[in-house]
Amino acid sequence: MKKHLLTFLFSVILVQVGFAQSLRVKIIAAATGDPIPYANINVNATENLVSNGEGYFSLSETSGQDATVVIVSYLGFVNQQLTVGQLKNQELTVKMLPAMYELEDVAVSNKKITAEEIMATVQANLKINYETSEKAFKDKTFQRTTQYFNPSKIAVEINKSSGFTKAALEKVNSDIEAYAKKLIMSPPVSYTDVLSNYYSVKTKKGDKFVFNSKLDVLKATILKNEGQSTSLEDLEKKGKELMLKHLDTTKFYRFKSGIIGSRDTISFSEEFNRKANKDTLIAKQLAGAKNNLYRLMRKGNVLTNKQLDFINNPDRYTYTLEGTTFTNKNEYAYVLTFKPRKSKAKFVGKLYVSDGDFAVLRSEYALDDGERLEGFNLKLLLGIKMSMNISKGTLMFSKSSSDDKYYLQYAATEEGGYFYINRPLKLIELAKGEKDVLALDFKMETTSRTKNEYLNISHTLIDAATVTSFKEKDFKYQTISKYDPKIWQSYNAIEPLQEMKQFKTIN
Repeated sequence: MKKHLLTFLFSVILVQVGFAQSLRVKIIAAATGDPIPYANINVNATENLVSNGEGYFSLSETSGQDATVVIVSYLGFVNQQLTVGQLKNQELTVKMLPAMYELEDVAVSNKKITAEEIMATVQANLKINYETSEKAFKDKTFQRTTQYFNPSKIAVEINKSSGFTKAALEKVNSDIEAYAKKLIMSPPVSYTDVLSNYYSVKTKKGDKFVFNSKLDVLKATILKNEGQSTSLEDLEKKGKELMLKHLDTTKFYRFKSGIIGSRDTISFSEEFNRKANKDTLIAKQLAGAKNNLYRLMRKGNVLTNKQLDFINNPDRYTYTLEGTTFTNKNEYAYVLTFKPRKSKAKFVGKLYVSDGDFAVLRSEYALDDGERLEGFNLKLLLGIKMSMNISKGTLMFSKSSSDDKYYLQYAATEEGGYFYINRPLKLIELAKGEKDVLALDFKMETTSRTKNEYLNISHTLIDAATVTSFKEKDFKYQTISKYDPKIWQSYNAIEPLQEMKQFKTIN
């Protein structure tokens, strides 16, 4: 009897745990079995999700109840509406059926429309479709930033030293060499996830518009190897730390590179650093999170982002009308491909344009072969070379029912390139006459990439007074050593890629 009772209780616990877990669902094309990335998922008509680059999305423990209604849509496929219970019966797999239509099926005023006419109308309607209205909104957003840093060469040659003992200098060389070898052998990667509520309103004061915004960070995590660097700024900071730890902590120093000098006074004095850093770290985190959100949203601003010239400056490109398809609202959309026509144009890609109001619903773009965003070669003059030759992305827009304006619902972008630095570096003691403590040559070659994902989970109309009265508060990132799905099981967010799930920090 006891055995049966224990078995029953154990089964009940398992069922309860099952209900408390988040669900991972895969979206595939029915005909091929291929995963469908960046599909739209609407949950109970309240929140919007998107499948990741591998075709997966996850539902929080709250959204994972059997009665939850999920609508899956993707341009070119038939919408599917299912309950979570039905998803479970389908082994958490959604099979999408194609819904392509011939170009001849669509006409405007009984006349075939050309690609040039479509893009001219898109440009004419940009402000009508995308300009921010004078209304207040609360946007629940999720952002993931992944940074890759891949140095192929790091070399440090010390030319002069007056502030180090022989033993300390040997230790500095050993530390720098070990750190450089570690970076090259195990290129650092970092993952930053932020879930927040973003409050915003545009109001008119006199002849000018004033934009007010507030950020409420609900949860934020950082996954990376402690002490490793994923940016040139972090690398410089780490190099300085390796050298400074061997110096007199009672003195003050400054770094100088060529004719460029640092304005920051450096010291390892606990009292000095306590005063300098008091109450700044957390405030910087809030400002940094807010700036990063602004930056991601600006990337999807078709009115002001000059990189999106294939939307806002169509004269530079050649467009081809490939056909039409149905949107997730069962309306027609034109499918156009584009490539550079003039020298200033840099991108190739595809656009999906609404037949009703000629708004761009989705954009897929990448730098054309041989193109770069920017670059310069000053190796001989300043010892610096840079080429930003990676830029690609997918942007998805949704129409707000509150003001009939389109807003950025999802963005996945990747940018990066090649960097070369060969610079002299001096460490100077701030004493009478300024005394050189260390002189060295620093050389590095590296490639660096940054992936950003932005998801607007819900876009809700609110009262303007709510934005004005909301008080921003500081937050702290939760540093984690490996991805843990339990951290996000109470929230709907972007399902991580397999590379993030497999990442573990190195002690």
